[in-house]
Amino acid sequence: MIMRVKILLICVVLGAWLASGVMADDKQPDTYAYKRGVEAFNEEKYGEALEWFNRELSEHPDNGYAFMYISFLRYGSQEYGKALSAIENALKHLPKKDKEWRAISYAYRGDVYAVMGDTVKAVNDLSRAIQIDPSNSKFYSSKAQIHYEQGNYDLSDADYKKMTELDPGDVMGYMGMGRNHLAREQWNDAVDKFNYVARLAPDYSGGYSFRAEALMGLKKWDEATDDIIKALEIDGSDKAFFLMQTLPANVLDQFKSKLKIQTVKQPANSYWPYCLGIISTLQNNYDEAIAHYEKANSLDANSAFLENISRCLSSKRDYNKALEYVERAIAMNPEDYDLVDLKGDILSKLGRFEECIAERDKYIAKFPENPMAYIYRAEDFSNARQFKKAVEDYSSAFILHPDASLIPVLLMRRGDAYRFIGDKGNAVKDYEKLLETEKGSALTSSSWTPFAYSGLGNPEKAVETMQSILKNDTTDRNGALYNAACVYARIGDKAEAMRYLKIAIDKGYNDFSHIELDYDMDSLRDLPDFQELIAKHKKAPDSGTKESTKNPSPSAEKTESVEVPFTKEGGVIKVKCSINGLPLHFVFDTGAADVTMSMVEANFMLKNDYIKPSDIVGSARYMDANGDITEGTVVNLRKVNFGGLEIDNVRASVVRNQKAPLLLGQSVLGRLGKIEIDNPRTKLVITHKVNSK
Repeated sequence: MIMRVKILLICVVLGAWLASGVMADDKQPDTYAYKRGVEAFNEEKYGEALEWFNRELSEHPDNGYAFMYISFLRYGSQEYGKALSAIENALKHLPKKDKEWRAISYAYRGDVYAVMGDTVKAVNDLSRAIQIDPSNSKFYSSKAQIHYEQGNYDLSDADYKKMTELDPGDVMGYMGMGRNHLAREQWNDAVDKFNYVARLAPDYSGGYSFRAEALMGLKKWDEATDDIIKALEIDGSDKAFFLMQTLPANVLDQFKSKLKIQTVKQPANSYWPYCLGIISTLQNNYDEAIAHYEKANSLDANSAFLENISRCLSSKRDYNKALEYVERAIAMNPEDYDLVDLKGDILSKLGRFEECIAERDKYIAKFPENPMAYIYRAEDFSNARQFKKAVEDYSSAFILHPDASLIPVLLMRRGDAYRFIGDKGNAVKDYEKLLETEKGSALTSSSWTPFAYSGLGNPEKAVETMQSILKNDTTDRNGALYNAACVYARIGDKAEAMRYLKIAIDKGYNDFSHIELDYDMDSLRDLPDFQELIAKHKKAPDSGTKESTKNPSPSAEKTESVEVPFTKEGGVIKVKCSINGLPLHFVFDTGAADVTMSMVEANFMLKNDYIKPSDIVGSARYMDANGDITEGTVVNLRKVNFGGLEIDNVRASVVRNQKAPLLLGQSVLGRLGKIEIDNPRTKLVITHKVNSK
């Protein structure tokens, strides 16, 4: 599925090269296999298209058009060598008089070279395409992008300006020039360009989000936040979403006020409370953030909302409740392996290492070439005191070339693991390599040199370098103080270790689950002072905010379980329900994202006043289990009831399929709570918060 979507997206982009007039050109071959290949390509049946084009070339090896389509498909599969070979053959065989296709071939080859990093050949090919067809603005756009990425802003401007000369209404030309002004930090010039974009295309979010960036450069926060809101309102702009998270702390409260206005204007839109949750999280107001995410989830259940609640609960050290929410998120979106990774983190904090490592195993099975996955699992093996396995994972991480900044800590951790399994020779090699790696660098709170000296049995140098860090580095004071406690514990100076541990905690270090698991603390565990310190601070979860008395933690909320009978027909689970008072049956499908209904049901409900015209809220595109995308009308179901549980304002898509069942998807299930299927008793067991909807 991932590769199919990738090919789809790439081919959509490539299709932009192929103007509709070119695609329908009478000069193209009229052979059967070629026509079938084009049809399959247009229908997004890419495997079938490739077969037809190969068959065409076996019968007509001089068909340059077939070679071009094969190149598109090879590029979509990231087979760049084969893509280039196909383009070469296309250029040999395309008719000289077909200047449009020949220009497209050169431009497309330029794009392939650009992806491969050969920008010289890319610019040469795009320039040649422009010589053949100087009226195609897309050629200038591609060349301008390359110049932009190389920092050649004047050359980039020239290409974007040409686009606007070809078409005075070309929004992307003005956007490109504005972006170049941003890169030069010419904020006022950038604002001027984006002002013009906003006049040309008032419904295009990019004009507002990029203008917001320029206004932020000018520190015009009120105008900048207005633009961020506008861009978010248009289409949930990713750039605007990013920019709102980079606003300075003294602007966040003002921005929150504007978001709250949006929740009043659009009370059924889950996006605004979600954004409020993000801002509250940035402010470390975790209870407030959770309340916003819960509100968003009550409007339109989404695994992202549950994931953020889980992360907030983890920050509050309410790990059991965090685990509950991440498991709900995984139930909604089992293919999101970031959730699997998060679950592993939470289980690690809980000290449930066997389960934690099982989650790490799942992640590594999916991403076997991700060095961080092995590092995380190695940490868990170390916490579980399975140091031999930790050595294996640290070594795997080295083979996969992790970021250079991670090398010192990897050497230290693997050196420790070697030491614990009695392999002194390899431990010494890692510690000495660590010292060599950090030699000449300024000692900071992120330096591991003191740990290496302690591992090498040189307590004097360990203390000397650690004290140098404490004296000179103030970037991570709490972390440096905790590291000092670790170093003193490693060399056996328990009194100093306890002193620095207490100071670190007094100064705000509060990762008590790490303190409990950290093998550096092993020499202190039998000390009454250490046990008393942990017992004192390891208590009920924190909110970390002044809001905690106003917004009690979800862990304090009451829940109840409801049993809902179901029937099975052909392996399909059906549940009685009612929509706006009309008795119906839902098909219960934990793999479906949304609620869907057929046009027959929707039309019946509309004609009989179960759905009002005001309930029709728009349209959306949906991908089915086969990966096919269909467009359907979106309606708001004011009241959905099943098993006595009632949910307000559920969005459903009307599928243009007369036989489509009424499908109950995760957009409803995720709003209810934990759902278990009791097959022997043919009941759904739904555990939900009391009085929640």
